[in-house]
Amino acid sequence: MAKKRIVIGISGASGAPLAIETLQMLQKQTDWETHLVMSRGAERTICMETALTPDEVYAMADVCYDNEDIGAAIASGTFRKEGMLIVPCSMKTVGGIASGYSDSLLLRAADVTLKERRRLVIAARETPVHAIHLRNLLTLSQAGVTVVPPMVSYYQNPQSVQEITHHIVCKLLDQFGIECENFSRWGE
Repeated sequence: MAKKRIVIGISGASGAPLAIETLQMLQKQTDWETHLVMSRGAERTICMETALTPDEVYAMADVCYDNEDIGAAIASGTFRKEGMLIVPCSMKTVGGIASGYSDSLLLRAADVTLKERRRLVIAARETPVHAIHLRNLLTLSQAGVTVVPPMVSYYQNPQSVQEITHHIVCKLLDQFGIECENFSRWGE
């Protein structure tokens, strides 16, 4: 049986540990295949926020793409996938998707995901937000994008930043029906 494919986009917003945890969690899913594209800003943020290099993060995915290659497989609607997750998703990326401005592979893959009516989930990262951010997020939500800001939940009584990161990533992957180990659901 063919593996389910998910495109993972990483943009330059703060939150590189979320992307890394996402890729690590997906490595444990034997029935899923990851296709990774990240912006130059993401590569820079990985170096600033983690002890990993961008190459080490690329190595966590099954297939990797150059963000400048707008002719790559994931730029086409004929590329079969369950959907796309952008984690973290900068407001620049939100604005590009909301306006249909696809000048990179990450933006083109998101645009194609929308036009093909496949699941697009974004972990929008910015605080505080202003009216333009909110308008762009509303536009995306109205277009069918699931906006999952990486907000801290306290009901599971996290003891570390890693536990918070894990919980947020589990909430993101839950949007694709992917079960995670040690995920505390409210009331369970």
